[in-house]
Amino acid sequence: MTWGNRVTTTTQDYLMPKLVDTILGSNVLFTRFVSKAKKWRGEKLKFPVKYAKNVTGGSFAGFDTFSVEATNNRVNMEYEPKFYKITVALPLDELSVNATEDKVLDLAATEIASATQDMADDLGTIFYSDGTGNNSKDPLGLAALVDDGTTVATIGGLSRATYTTLASTKTASGGSLSLTKMSTLYRACGSGAQKPTIGYCNETVEGLYESLLEPAARIARDVSTMKGVKEIVGGAGFTAFFYKGMPILADEKATAQTLIFLNENEIDWYALPVFDTQPIKFKSAKIEGNDYDSIPTGLGFSWSGWIKPANSATLICHIYLGGNLVTKNPKRHGKLTGITTV
Repeated sequence: MTWGNRVTTTTQDYLMPKLVDTILGSNVLFTRFVSKAKKWRGEKLKFPVKYAKNVTGGSFAGFDTFSVEATNNRVNMEYEPKFYKITVALPLDELSVNATEDKVLDLAATEIASATQDMADDLGTIFYSDGTGNNSKDPLGLAALVDDGTTVATIGGLSRATYTTLASTKTASGGSLSLTKMSTLYRACGSGAQKPTIGYCNETVEGLYESLLEPAARIARDVSTMKGVKEIVGGAGFTAFFYKGMPILADEKATAQTLIFLNENEIDWYALPVFDTQPIKFKSAKIEGNDYDSIPTGLGFSWSGWIKPANSATLICHIYLGGNLVTKNPKRHGKLTGITTV
Protein backbone atom coordinates (compact mmCIF):
# COMPACT_ATOMS: atom_id res chain seq x y z
CA MET A 1 0.00 0.00 0.00
CA THR A 2 1.23 3.50 -0.84
CA TRP A 3 0.52 6.07 1.85
CA GLY A 4 -0.44 9.62 0.99
CA ASN A 5 1.36 12.78 2.07
CA ARG A 6 -0.82 13.11 5.18
CA VAL A 7 0.85 9.98 6.54
CA THR A 8 4.36 10.24 5.07
CA THR A 9 4.83 13.81 6.30
CA THR A 10 3.69 13.06 9.83
CA THR A 11 4.88 9.50 10.52
CA GLN A 12 8.46 8.27 10.70
CA ASP A 13 9.63 4.87 9.49
CA TYR A 14 10.68 2.44 12.22
CA LEU A 15 13.65 0.12 11.88
CA MET A 16 13.34 -2.97 14.07
CA PRO A 17 16.38 -3.27 16.37
CA LYS A 18 17.04 -6.86 15.30
CA LEU A 19 18.80 -8.39 12.33
CA VAL A 20 16.85 -11.41 11.08
CA ASP A 21 19.01 -14.13 9.53
CA THR A 22 17.26 -15.89 6.64
CA ILE A 23 20.29 -17.75 5.24
CA LEU A 24 22.10 -19.82 7.89
CA GLY A 25 20.79 -23.23 8.91
CA SER A 26 21.60 -25.57 11.78
CA ASN A 27 25.24 -26.23 12.62
CA VAL A 28 25.00 -28.67 15.50
CA LEU A 29 28.31 -30.56 15.31
CA PHE A 30 30.46 -27.43 15.01
CA THR A 31 28.61 -25.55 17.76
CA ARG A 32 28.84 -28.53 20.11
CA PHE A 33 32.54 -29.24 19.69
CA VAL A 34 33.97 -25.75 19.38
CA SER A 35 32.01 -24.46 22.36
CA LYS A 36 33.72 -27.19 24.44
CA ALA A 37 37.19 -26.52 23.06
CA LYS A 38 40.30 -27.86 24.74
CA LYS A 39 43.59 -25.95 24.80
CA TRP A 40 46.13 -26.70 22.07
CA ARG A 41 49.69 -27.34 23.31
CA GLY A 42 52.97 -27.36 21.38
CA GLU A 43 53.92 -27.77 17.72
CA LYS A 44 51.81 -30.90 17.34
CA LEU A 45 49.38 -32.83 19.48
CA LYS A 46 50.70 -36.34 20.02
CA PHE A 47 48.61 -39.19 21.37
CA PRO A 48 50.50 -42.40 22.28
CA VAL A 49 48.35 -45.33 21.15
CA LYS A 50 48.74 -49.04 21.81
CA TYR A 51 48.19 -51.05 18.64
CA ALA A 52 49.24 -54.58 19.66
CA LYS A 53 49.47 -56.84 22.72
CA ASN A 54 52.56 -57.97 24.54
CA VAL A 55 52.74 -61.61 23.40
CA THR A 56 55.54 -62.81 25.71
CA GLY A 57 53.14 -64.08 28.36
CA GLY A 58 52.62 -67.81 28.97
CA SER A 59 52.44 -70.54 31.54
CA PHE A 60 55.65 -72.24 32.71
CA ALA A 61 56.99 -75.02 34.88
CA GLY A 62 60.33 -75.98 36.33
CA PHE A 63 63.35 -74.73 34.39
CA ASP A 64 61.44 -73.50 31.32
CA THR A 65 63.30 -70.72 29.49
CA PHE A 66 61.54 -67.36 29.44
CA SER A 67 61.42 -64.98 26.50
CA VAL A 68 63.59 -61.90 26.98
CA GLU A 69 62.44 -60.21 23.77
CA ALA A 70 61.43 -56.55 24.14
CA THR A 71 57.93 -55.58 23.04
CA ASN A 72 57.30 -52.54 20.87
CA ASN A 73 53.54 -51.99 20.66
CA ARG A 74 53.02 -48.23 20.88
CA VAL A 75 53.17 -45.40 18.37
CA ASN A 76 52.24 -41.70 18.33
CA MET A 77 49.28 -40.24 16.47
CA GLU A 78 50.14 -36.66 15.52
CA TYR A 79 47.93 -33.71 14.61
CA GLU A 80 48.88 -30.23 13.39
CA PRO A 81 46.86 -27.04 13.98
CA LYS A 82 44.89 -25.47 11.16
CA PHE A 83 43.69 -21.88 10.79
CA TYR A 84 40.65 -20.20 9.24
CA LYS A 85 39.79 -16.53 8.75
CA ILE A 86 37.11 -14.19 7.46
CA THR A 87 37.38 -10.45 6.74
CA VAL A 88 35.19 -7.49 7.70
CA ALA A 89 35.71 -4.19 5.84
CA LEU A 90 33.72 -0.99 6.55
CA PRO A 91 34.03 2.53 5.05
CA LEU A 92 34.42 5.40 7.50
CA ASP A 93 31.55 7.38 5.96
CA GLU A 94 29.10 4.58 6.79
CA LEU A 95 30.53 4.25 10.30
CA SER A 96 30.20 8.00 10.78
CA VAL A 97 26.52 8.01 9.84
CA ASN A 98 25.93 4.98 12.06
CA ALA A 99 27.56 6.77 15.00
CA THR A 100 24.77 9.34 15.26
CA GLU A 101 22.11 9.28 17.97
CA ASP A 102 19.64 7.76 15.51
CA LYS A 103 21.61 4.49 15.36
CA VAL A 104 19.40 1.42 15.84
CA LEU A 105 21.99 -1.35 15.36
CA ASP A 106 25.71 -0.93 15.91
CA LEU A 107 27.14 -1.35 12.40
CA ALA A 108 30.61 -2.58 13.42
CA ALA A 109 29.38 -5.02 16.08
CA THR A 110 26.65 -6.35 13.81
CA GLU A 111 29.04 -6.88 10.90
CA ILE A 112 31.57 -8.71 13.10
CA ALA A 113 28.90 -10.92 14.67
CA SER A 114 27.33 -11.67 11.29
CA ALA A 115 30.68 -12.46 9.64
CA THR A 116 31.68 -14.71 12.53
CA GLN A 117 28.44 -16.65 12.16
CA ASP A 118 29.13 -16.98 8.42
CA MET A 119 32.60 -18.26 9.25
CA ALA A 120 31.13 -20.78 11.70
CA ASP A 121 28.73 -21.88 8.96
CA ASP A 122 31.69 -22.48 6.60
CA LEU A 123 33.51 -24.47 9.27
CA GLY A 124 30.38 -26.49 10.03
CA THR A 125 30.61 -27.87 6.50
CA ILE A 126 34.34 -28.52 6.89
CA PHE A 127 33.71 -30.45 10.12
CA TYR A 128 31.99 -33.16 8.04
CA SER A 129 34.70 -33.15 5.35
CA ASP A 130 38.07 -34.90 5.12
CA GLY A 131 40.46 -31.98 5.65
CA THR A 132 41.80 -31.96 2.09
CA GLY A 133 40.04 -28.74 1.11
CA ASN A 134 42.14 -25.74 0.02
CA ASN A 135 45.22 -27.92 -0.53
CA SER A 136 44.76 -29.67 2.84
CA LYS A 137 44.78 -26.39 4.79
CA ASP A 138 41.29 -27.15 6.15
CA PRO A 139 40.80 -28.61 9.63
CA LEU A 140 39.97 -32.30 9.78
CA GLY A 141 36.35 -33.43 9.72
CA LEU A 142 34.37 -36.59 10.33
CA ALA A 143 34.98 -37.90 6.81
CA ALA A 144 38.62 -38.36 7.85
CA LEU A 145 38.21 -39.19 11.53
CA VAL A 146 35.45 -41.77 10.98
CA ASP A 147 36.73 -44.00 8.18
CA ASP A 148 38.03 -47.53 7.75
CA GLY A 149 40.88 -46.61 5.41
CA THR A 150 39.00 -47.18 2.16
CA THR A 151 38.55 -43.44 1.60
CA VAL A 152 41.03 -41.80 4.01
CA ALA A 153 44.07 -44.05 4.28
CA THR A 154 45.89 -42.29 7.12
CA ILE A 155 44.87 -40.68 10.40
CA GLY A 156 47.13 -38.80 12.77
CA GLY A 157 50.01 -39.46 10.37
CA LEU A 158 49.58 -43.24 10.60
CA SER A 159 48.46 -45.72 7.96
CA ARG A 160 45.23 -47.49 8.80
CA ALA A 161 46.40 -50.44 6.69
CA THR A 162 49.49 -50.81 8.89
CA TYR A 163 47.81 -49.97 12.18
CA THR A 164 44.48 -51.67 11.69
CA THR A 165 43.10 -50.69 15.11
CA LEU A 166 42.91 -47.08 13.86
CA ALA A 167 40.11 -48.00 11.47
CA SER A 168 36.58 -46.92 12.29
CA THR A 169 33.60 -49.09 11.42
CA LYS A 170 32.18 -48.07 8.04
CA THR A 171 29.21 -50.08 6.81
CA ALA A 172 27.28 -49.68 3.58
CA SER A 173 23.62 -49.88 4.51
CA GLY A 174 22.53 -51.26 1.15
CA GLY A 175 20.01 -48.42 0.92
CA SER A 176 17.86 -49.19 3.95
CA LEU A 177 18.08 -48.21 7.59
CA SER A 178 17.01 -50.69 10.24
CA LEU A 179 17.31 -51.06 13.99
CA THR A 180 19.31 -54.24 13.40
CA LYS A 181 21.91 -52.37 11.33
CA MET A 182 22.07 -49.62 13.93
CA SER A 183 22.58 -52.19 16.67
CA THR A 184 25.36 -53.89 14.72
CA LEU A 185 27.14 -50.56 14.23
CA TYR A 186 26.65 -49.61 17.87
CA ARG A 187 28.21 -52.86 19.07
CA ALA A 188 31.08 -52.66 16.56
CA CYS A 189 32.06 -49.23 17.91
CA GLY A 190 31.90 -50.29 21.54
CA SER A 191 33.54 -52.70 23.92
CA GLY A 192 32.48 -53.16 27.52
CA ALA A 193 31.76 -49.75 28.98
CA GLN A 194 33.17 -48.00 25.91
CA LYS A 195 30.07 -47.14 23.88
CA PRO A 196 29.03 -44.48 21.37
CA THR A 197 27.59 -41.45 23.14
CA ILE A 198 25.91 -39.51 20.31
CA GLY A 199 24.68 -39.86 16.73
CA TYR A 200 24.67 -37.33 13.88
CA CYS A 201 22.67 -37.33 10.66
CA ASN A 202 20.77 -34.94 8.43
CA GLU A 203 17.06 -34.35 8.83
CA THR A 204 16.15 -36.87 6.13
CA VAL A 205 17.93 -39.73 7.89
CA GLU A 206 16.52 -38.57 11.23
CA GLY A 207 13.04 -38.85 9.71
CA LEU A 208 13.78 -42.40 8.57
CA TYR A 209 14.93 -43.31 12.07
CA GLU A 210 11.79 -41.78 13.54
CA SER A 211 9.69 -44.00 11.30
CA LEU A 212 11.34 -47.08 12.82
CA LEU A 213 10.24 -46.14 16.33
CA GLU A 214 7.12 -47.31 18.03
CA PRO A 215 4.48 -44.54 18.25
CA ALA A 216 5.08 -44.09 21.97
CA ALA A 217 8.79 -43.47 21.31
CA ARG A 218 8.25 -40.90 18.55
CA ILE A 219 8.70 -38.00 20.91
CA ALA A 220 11.66 -35.69 20.45
CA ARG A 221 12.73 -35.15 24.04
CA ASP A 222 14.55 -32.15 25.45
CA VAL A 223 18.12 -33.34 25.71
CA SER A 224 18.96 -31.12 28.68
CA THR A 225 16.43 -32.96 30.85
CA MET A 226 17.80 -36.45 30.14
CA LYS A 227 19.70 -37.95 33.06
CA GLY A 228 23.21 -39.10 32.21
CA VAL A 229 23.37 -37.25 28.86
CA LYS A 230 26.01 -34.56 28.48
CA GLU A 231 24.82 -31.02 27.89
CA ILE A 232 23.81 -30.45 24.28
CA VAL A 233 24.86 -27.04 23.01
CA GLY A 234 22.73 -25.84 20.14
CA GLY A 235 20.01 -23.51 21.34
CA ALA A 236 17.31 -23.42 23.96
CA GLY A 237 14.79 -26.23 23.76
CA PHE A 238 17.17 -28.44 21.81
CA THR A 239 15.56 -31.83 21.26
CA ALA A 240 16.50 -35.21 19.84
CA PHE A 241 15.28 -38.76 19.37
CA PHE A 242 17.17 -41.31 21.40
CA TYR A 243 18.74 -44.67 20.63
CA LYS A 244 20.02 -46.88 23.47
CA GLY A 245 20.02 -43.81 25.68
CA MET A 246 22.07 -41.60 23.37
CA PRO A 247 20.71 -38.65 21.36
CA ILE A 248 20.45 -38.81 17.58
CA LEU A 249 20.97 -35.20 16.47
CA ALA A 250 19.77 -33.79 13.18
CA ASP A 251 22.29 -31.40 11.61
CA GLU A 252 21.70 -29.75 8.24
CA LYS A 253 25.48 -29.88 7.71
CA ALA A 254 25.62 -33.66 8.16
CA THR A 255 26.69 -35.88 5.28
CA ALA A 256 23.72 -37.00 3.21
CA GLN A 257 22.51 -40.62 3.51
CA THR A 258 24.79 -41.20 6.50
CA LEU A 259 24.31 -41.98 10.19
CA ILE A 260 27.42 -41.39 12.31
CA PHE A 261 27.98 -42.74 15.83
CA LEU A 262 30.65 -41.00 17.91
CA ASN A 263 32.14 -41.64 21.31
CA GLU A 264 32.63 -38.03 22.38
CA ASN A 265 35.16 -39.06 25.00
CA GLU A 266 37.51 -39.88 22.11
CA ILE A 267 37.08 -36.80 19.90
CA ASP A 268 37.65 -33.11 20.63
CA TRP A 269 38.24 -29.71 19.11
CA TYR A 270 41.58 -28.34 20.33
CA ALA A 271 41.75 -24.55 19.98
CA LEU A 272 44.91 -22.53 19.36
CA PRO A 273 44.52 -18.72 19.63
CA VAL A 274 46.14 -16.83 16.78
CA PHE A 275 49.21 -14.86 17.85
CA ASP A 276 48.78 -11.16 18.70
CA THR A 277 44.99 -11.16 18.40
CA GLN A 278 42.18 -10.16 20.74
CA PRO A 279 39.25 -12.20 22.08
CA ILE A 280 35.96 -11.26 20.46
CA LYS A 281 33.60 -9.49 22.81
CA PHE A 282 30.92 -8.53 20.29
CA LYS A 283 27.69 -10.29 21.16
CA SER A 284 25.21 -11.46 18.54
CA ALA A 285 22.08 -10.89 20.61
CA LYS A 286 20.80 -8.50 17.96
CA ILE A 287 20.75 -11.29 15.37
CA GLU A 288 17.83 -13.69 15.45
CA GLY A 289 16.48 -16.48 13.28
CA ASN A 290 19.33 -18.99 13.72
CA ASP A 291 20.98 -21.19 16.37
CA TYR A 292 24.10 -19.06 16.84
CA ASP A 293 23.11 -17.39 20.12
CA SER A 294 26.50 -18.10 21.74
CA ILE A 295 28.59 -17.19 18.70
CA PRO A 296 31.02 -15.42 18.44
CA THR A 297 31.70 -15.32 22.17
CA GLY A 298 32.98 -18.38 24.00
CA LEU A 299 34.03 -20.40 20.97
CA GLY A 300 37.72 -19.57 20.78
CA PHE A 301 37.32 -16.95 18.08
CA SER A 302 39.73 -13.99 18.03
CA TRP A 303 40.17 -10.92 15.84
CA SER A 304 42.96 -8.67 14.62
CA GLY A 305 41.47 -5.43 15.91
CA TRP A 306 40.70 -2.63 13.51
CA ILE A 307 43.32 -1.96 10.83
CA LYS A 308 43.43 1.41 9.04
CA PRO A 309 44.76 1.11 5.47
CA ALA A 310 47.07 3.91 4.33
CA ASN A 311 45.27 4.49 1.04
CA SER A 312 41.53 4.43 1.88
CA ALA A 313 39.05 5.76 4.44
CA THR A 314 38.11 2.31 5.73
CA LEU A 315 38.49 0.01 8.70
CA ILE A 316 39.38 -3.64 8.17
CA CYS A 317 39.62 -6.58 10.57
CA HIS A 318 40.22 -10.28 10.26
CA ILE A 319 38.44 -12.87 12.40
CA TYR A 320 40.33 -16.09 13.15
CA LEU A 321 39.81 -19.57 14.51
CA GLY A 322 42.77 -21.88 15.04
CA GLY A 323 43.00 -25.51 16.08
CA ASN A 324 41.91 -28.89 14.79
CA LEU A 325 39.27 -31.57 15.28
CA VAL A 326 41.10 -34.71 16.42
CA THR A 327 40.35 -38.21 17.63
CA LYS A 328 42.66 -40.32 19.74
CA ASN A 329 40.75 -43.54 19.17
CA PRO A 330 39.05 -43.79 15.73
CA LYS A 331 38.01 -47.38 16.53
CA ARG A 332 35.27 -46.04 18.82
CA HIS A 333 33.40 -44.29 16.01
CA GLY A 334 31.44 -45.64 13.06
CA LYS A 335 28.95 -44.85 10.33
CA LEU A 336 26.26 -46.32 8.12
CA THR A 337 26.35 -45.00 4.55
CA GLY A 338 24.01 -45.00 1.57
CA ILE A 339 20.79 -44.67 3.62
CA THR A 340 17.83 -43.84 1.41
CA THR A 341 14.85 -45.72 2.89
CA VAL A 342 13.72 -48.06 5.66
